[in-house]
Amino acid sequence: MSVADHIPRLADRAEQRMWFERIPTRWWVVGLILLFLPVVANNFWLFQVMGWTFILGMIGLSLMFLAGYGGMVSLLQMSIAGMAGYMVAILGPSGVLNVSLGLSWWIVLPAAFLIAALFATIAGALAVRTEGIYTIMITLAIAAAFFYFTRQNYSVFNGYSGFNLVLPPQLFGVNWRDPVAFYYLTLASATLCYFAVVYIERSPFGLALQGVRDNPRRMAALGFHVTAHRVAAYALASIFASAGGILLVWQNAQIAPGTIGISSAIDILVVAVVGGMRRPLGPFIGAFIYVLLQVFSADILGFFGFSVDRFKLIIGIGFLAIVLFSPDGVLGLWDRWRAQLAARNAATTGDGA
Repeated sequence: MSVADHIPRLADRAEQRMWFERIPTRWWVVGLILLFLPVVANNFWLFQVMGWTFILGMIGLSLMFLAGYGGMVSLLQMSIAGMAGYMVAILGPSGVLNVSLGLSWWIVLPAAFLIAALFATIAGALAVRTEGIYTIMITLAIAAAFFYFTRQNYSVFNGYSGFNLVLPPQLFGVNWRDPVAFYYLTLASATLCYFAVVYIERSPFGLALQGVRDNPRRMAALGFHVTAHRVAAYALASIFASAGGILLVWQNAQIAPGTIGISSAIDILVVAVVGGMRRPLGPFIGAFIYVLLQVFSADILGFFGFSVDRFKLIIGIGFLAIVLFSPDGVLGLWDRWRAQLAARNAATTGDGA
């Protein structure tokens, strides 16, 4: 039997591999580390550092989905997350008894996702009619309007004070604000959101959205509704932002206008850019770096005798350094290092030959 006869069989075996056989070894290692992290990490790292990382990563993932696949940089994602969080506080139980309705969680959670998606769809229908810097400006304007509305409205959003004692439901007899339980809750949510984006990226809708990003005129000529795809992208991205917003409210047990302020919207942009806006993993890497700087920069500044009020300076310098040396974020630096290493190995092998 000739070598050519073996080629189809090898190809068939590659196609018949199970899904877990296609996952690289390094991903299994990362997954095992995250799964067994509570064995070695303390409650502060589980709840504050890793929990916050997964939450910001999910909100940043919604921005990455719009910008990376749709070419639409939106500063509205923190507002969408805040809308979902506010709905959990308004519709469900909280410490503000005269405003919150106290409905059951199985009504509150779907309603929070639906209302946040409706908000994102309406805002997206306005934003998609612009391009470039104008998209950024109109989403920033909507985010600012929502911030001031929640701050001044007391009948629904309880104004400047917001809501406190917004706690997760006691499902299966588990206290989901317990550090270990909350860590696994955020880890599972982030994993679902990540694989959902990976799946959508390769789906017909995801491929069409990337085509709209690259050449909207050609896609329109092929019969695709460009505006509808962009608006639908906003609605889909709201799911990831809403999941992060609800978990953020449960983590802090409260929500107020300061949670969805302009600085918070900029922070999500920083998270997405630092990690990389072309791949779903980027926002989680950026979120981890951001959380580490946010949590420990004040201690570092205090150690060297600087004012702890200037901790934002370290975050800003890090952001500028990443953007300056790698427009694709940390993942871009990683790809560049791997390419240089491969080129060096190839050159060494060639010299040896």
